[in-house]
Amino acid sequence: MDLEDGHEAGPVADLPEGQPRTRARLAAVQALYQMEMTQRDLSLVLQEFLGRRFETVEIYAGADRQFFRDVVEGVARGQAKIDPEIAGHLASGWKLSRIDSILRAILRLGVYELTERADVPARAAINEYVEIAKDFFGGEEPGVVNGVLDRVARTRRPGEFGRKSAGKSGPAKR
Repeated sequence: MDLEDGHEAGPVADLPEGQPRTRARLAAVQALYQMEMTQRDLSLVLQEFLGRRFETVEIYAGADRQFFRDVVEGVARGQAKIDPEIAGHLASGWKLSRIDSILRAILRLGVYELTERADVPARAAINEYVEIAKDFFGGEEPGVVNGVLDRVARTRRPGEFGRKSAGKSGPAKR
């Protein structure tokens, strides 16, 4: 499925069957992208996806509709807090306003999940959005998603990264 600016949604075969949140995340990226590119109101975009696209577009079949609604509404509501969080974790020389709109949508959704959805493990959210970035980009963008979301997660959820990873390289127990 081609988007207006030449990006593709990624092949249906790339999404594992039975992954309702994965499908919801992909739809959320596209919904945020559509809102930004067309300046359409949140309620209209939600209506279009929930009322039509989820029924007619195969890649969205089985998507978790409630999760989709929560993350899209959450990003729209919290963008004033989310964007500075992203900007603070971008590499030197990168500006949020200058990066691709699909990449911006992916980062916004990832940061929303990391800051507002404690029920979603940080590593799971990071991995999901890195994989979605790979569906859209072949360059350095998936690495940018990984780097930004990892830094946000380690700042906002340090307990999920605790001593486990640090202990792996430590001295062996006797």
